[in-house]
Amino acid sequence: MSKRLISVLIFAFIVSAGATVLVYRLVASRVTAEAKQPTAQILVAARNLAIGAMISEADLKLGAWAGALPAGAVTKKEDAIGRGVVSAVYEGEPLLETRLAPKGGGAGLAATIPPGMRAVAVRVNDVVGVAGFVSPGQRVDILVTGVPPGGGSGSGSFTKTVLQNIEVLSAGQNIQRDAEGKPITAQVVNLLVTPEQAEILSLISNEMRIQLVLRNPLDTKEVTTGGIAESSVFTGFAPQPAAPQPPRPRVAAAPRAAPPVRQAQPVVIPITVEVIQGSKRSSSKFQQEADPAEASEEKK
Repeated sequence: MSKRLISVLIFAFIVSAGATVLVYRLVASRVTAEAKQPTAQILVAARNLAIGAMISEADLKLGAWAGALPAGAVTKKEDAIGRGVVSAVYEGEPLLETRLAPKGGGAGLAATIPPGMRAVAVRVNDVVGVAGFVSPGQRVDILVTGVPPGGGSGSGSFTKTVLQNIEVLSAGQNIQRDAEGKPITAQVVNLLVTPEQAEILSLISNEMRIQLVLRNPLDTKEVTTGGIAESSVFTGFAPQPAAPQPPRPRVAAAPRAAPPVRQAQPVVIPITVEVIQGSKRSSSKFQQEADPAEASEEKK
């Protein structure tokens, strides 16, 4: 082997060894620096906490946290116990003020309602509820269908988008009972609206037919629509010509019965016979029956 090739191999070995030592020292120094960072005890969730849950002492535990504490982190158990969860918290995750209801706000659905807003329950079916695809946190538009006041001009029903970009708080089933006391499962959707929108929802849900329209949660733009009437859907619709009917079979008329032959009544011909005897004249009258045909011939 030539001396030149041996020199190249030795040089490559020295460079690789130096690079390895340098990388090792950099990694070791970083691990040492992180190990020397101060750690603090922070309050974390001992299990998954769903929206609306009331926090108890069993739901909390202390965990080590390296570095600066998150903004709004809850560090004392007494500051978290008895408060409702307004945003899902997962096991081992720090408790933040933004994910908890205010003290005294309780738990359940009411704790998730922001100040100034209202939650309105709307009873729907599978079709109105977008076939079960409506879930909490999604956004929907609300369409109403009915006959406008004074709409007796023959235009039919009218559909209009009345509310847009409405947040769904919850969607599930509600067990109700009929007049006989039997349970009925009804689909209920709770919507987050303003007080003015709550009035609109209350009116249309009782007097008209509503439809929920699912929308992209990132699409928050509201679109102005003019609505559509039932009569305008068929504008320009040309009725199709009726299909030709097959010819009906002709039924031969039944032969008419011959009229009954009327029997000819005999004709009575009066006959007068005058007898003259000298100066005396006398006459006698007789009646003779003759055939009607013969009688008509004699008259001719």
